[in-house]
Amino acid sequence: MQQIIVDINISPDEWIKLYQGVATDVHTRARDGRSVRFPARILSRFYLRDGVRGSFRILFDQDGKFASIERL
Repeated sequence: MQQIIVDINISPDEWIKLYQGVATDVHTRARDGRSVRFPARILSRFYLRDGVRGSFRILFDQDGKFASIERL
């Protein structure tokens, strides 16, 4: 299974834009330097009062489709 590790820091104001659909994807850089884009909805269970912050491992299946995400 393929994986990437990303460090995320999304403020509450930025999250509102994602939640309302103004923006739908998160664009960031993985720790290995790759530029990655993924649907913001996969982070929704990690949203707290101060936004979404932390390091996450995102797993993909052999076809490159999202499989799961976990906070590190």
